[in-house]
Amino acid sequence: MASRLLLLAVVLVFCIAQVSADAEVEDHETKAVVKGPNRRLLPYLNCEGLCRARCSLHSRPNRCNRACGTCCVRCKCVPPGTAGNREVCGSCYTDMTTHGNRLKCP
Repeated sequence: MASRLLLLAVVLVFCIAQVSADAEVEDHETKAVVKGPNRRLLPYLNCEGLCRARCSLHSRPNRCNRACGTCCVRCKCVPPGTAGNREVCGSCYTDMTTHGNRLKCP
């Protein structure tokens, strides 16, 4: 009987240790960034890497990266793939235009 209780206690401690270790890993993966006093906490987004992938097949990759970076910082989103899928990021991404009223975000 005592050995069963000891075994149960060891398993319980092991499970608690695993759950707490998983929680610590999740805390490090989702970093929060605050910019300005009235902004919400938003997860960190690697705009440079996402835009590089988005603009990899573009005919003018430098221009595409610059526009994509601006849109990523403002909208906190980059659509998946190399073209299309703009609606995934919502109205911020789809409605942003240049001074000449052309769509800004690639």
